[in-house]
Amino acid sequence: MSKISNVVIIGRMNVGKSTLFNRLATNVRSITLDYEGVTRDAIKDVVSWKDATFNLIDSGGIHLRKTQDPLFEKVREKVLALTQSADLLVFMVDGVVGVLPEDREISQFLHKTGKPAILVVNKADSKQAQENMYEFDQLGYKVTVPISAEHGTGIHDFLDAVVENLPASPLGTSEGKSAFKVVFLGKPNVGKSSLMNELLQEERSIVSDIPGTTREAVAEQIMFYKEAIELIDTPGIRRKRSVTGELEPLMVKSSFYALKDADIIVLLIDGSESALADQELKLAFYAFTEQYKALILIINKQDLVTENSKAALEYDFEQYKHLISHIPVLSISCKTGKNVGRVLPTIQKVWQRYSQTFDASALQALFIGALHKKPLFHSMHPLRIYEVAQLKTAPITILLKVNEPGWFGPSQLSFFENILRSEYDIQGVPIKFIVRKKPIAPK
Repeated sequence: MSKISNVVIIGRMNVGKSTLFNRLATNVRSITLDYEGVTRDAIKDVVSWKDATFNLIDSGGIHLRKTQDPLFEKVREKVLALTQSADLLVFMVDGVVGVLPEDREISQFLHKTGKPAILVVNKADSKQAQENMYEFDQLGYKVTVPISAEHGTGIHDFLDAVVENLPASPLGTSEGKSAFKVVFLGKPNVGKSSLMNELLQEERSIVSDIPGTTREAVAEQIMFYKEAIELIDTPGIRRKRSVTGELEPLMVKSSFYALKDADIIVLLIDGSESALADQELKLAFYAFTEQYKALILIINKQDLVTENSKAALEYDFEQYKHLISHIPVLSISCKTGKNVGRVLPTIQKVWQRYSQTFDASALQALFIGALHKKPLFHSMHPLRIYEVAQLKTAPITILLKVNEPGWFGPSQLSFFENILRSEYDIQGVPIKFIVRKKPIAPK
């Protein structure tokens, strides 16, 4: 599987980079608000246009001059690093305000990189932008594309320009379409970004002791033993009453969008805390039993665990043993690196279980045989299964054709799920049952 091209959108703050990204992205979204500095992390999604496939990357607003703000300094360093990994740079400017001194500085820097680049003039559908168009010639780009990211004007021209100016070799790959999605969820500052950076061996998510430094779902693809995996770091999940300001509800919403689009959820908790937050366990239960997502629980900060916090965790696990007993639980320390090497193998193993197909005859014999050994009844009427079939994988979905669907409630289906789990290694994988009445054959 060959490398997929990286197209990086560069520009000063608040020129419309995230709006353009959101118009083209299908899997992740950048948060857009009308003030500077909203995008901190680099957000990536795979875009296909005509015969080409490429990574579109929305960067944080670039500051070439150093600042005293450590977070903005990290953003600056990250954007500068992104330019080095780019196959094509998309320099975006604001057509309404014209060329600013900061635009000239950024443009000079991009020219010095020697990377292929195109200029995109946003908000070009306004009268003021049309009057300012001549100004942008001074920036020295062979290709200039006027667009409106908000209204969609010129988007096809933009995509054509991207495809025409990309290097020829990595186009048309299918890397982005074959990866399964792994989403890291948990409270703010629990170590999601640190773990993702460890797995990537580079700092893609901004790490800080300040809760909430990851503002958006940050996606990155890796190859692990010939398996394409998309890792997605999310903002911290918080209780509604602790969500404040205009930005944080969007951060929480971004996490839930990522959850619903995931194949595997990796839920991180802080092992140094005296007890699990009820919200974390409810989130795990919701992901596993209602959204049918494969689930892995990771206890981070093992280097800070005390006897009291360990006892508290064991107590909480006992309260939720009906869930915990069905999922892998790893104890790690991102700070010391302890057991971090077990994370990707566990993710890969859970994916193999989540996407497995059972032998149809063996599945039917297992369930019907279980009923023969231990008959189940509803108001003295025996429950009968006539046919069993696996409809799909990821999630594993099993169809039961029975004598009376209304008799197969949660406790009965739990019985069959336990039978399946005792026969097959499906730890971390939910089972979805669909129960239908067997049609009566015409006489």
